[in-house]
Amino acid sequence: MTEPTVRTFDDAAALVAAAADDVVAVIEAAQAERGFASIVLTGGTNGNALSAALREKVIDWSRVDVFFGDERFVAGDDPDRNVLQAEDALLAHVPIPDANVYRFPASDEFSGDGELAARVYAKRLADNAAARGNAVRVGAATVPRFDLHLLGMGGEGHINSLFPHTDAVRETEEPVVSVRDSPKPPPRRLTLTLPAVAAARRVWFLVSGTDKAEAVAAGVGGASPEDWPCAGAHGSEATVWYLDGAAASRLG
Repeated sequence: MTEPTVRTFDDAAALVAAAADDVVAVIEAAQAERGFASIVLTGGTNGNALSAALREKVIDWSRVDVFFGDERFVAGDDPDRNVLQAEDALLAHVPIPDANVYRFPASDEFSGDGELAARVYAKRLADNAAARGNAVRVGAATVPRFDLHLLGMGGEGHINSLFPHTDAVRETEEPVVSVRDSPKPPPRRLTLTLPAVAAARRVWFLVSGTDKAEAVAAGVGGASPEDWPCAGAHGSEATVWYLDGAAASRLG
């Protein structure tokens, strides 16, 4: 587990711009070292803004694998799906092979069986890890050692679809779980767990706004992940919080 680094910017636009430049550097370094880069995208205002910024960058997308930290378990054409937002912001605008995009199953697949959908996505992660020679163990499963896992965060500290005081945030063995009772609609979701997040070399938070300040202080300060899920997200090599001044306002 790495100690968090905090970077503070004047506003959300500045933190997104800095993060976009840093993402390019991570991708280029990973491609130079291992041939491929693997990144986990996040949604939300800052996550989608970052995705839009990346489509303006010079990146060899043929050697990038893209994953998602969570997904709303809704129909494949539902505009709330994170993957559709990512396609609108980034993926439809860059020459990335479709096989390099690891989408979560939709609710109209597998007869709406969320537990089966979670196992299917876990198998996709394991297959990628084996194919790229880039595996790390989570319980009895394997997942890619992601080069970068991007995270947004809710005001109560939730990340991906890991909410305080839920079975999903307590999960220690499975890399992917089905959520049936999300306190934030829609109730059914699929999500990577904290052990899967910890498989990443780097975990970066993109957070802005005064309403996130208490959660930022808890996450940076090492609070209980059950109370503040963000506090349980750490990269093996780096954990970085990209914050605007408002989100950083409760840090010492």
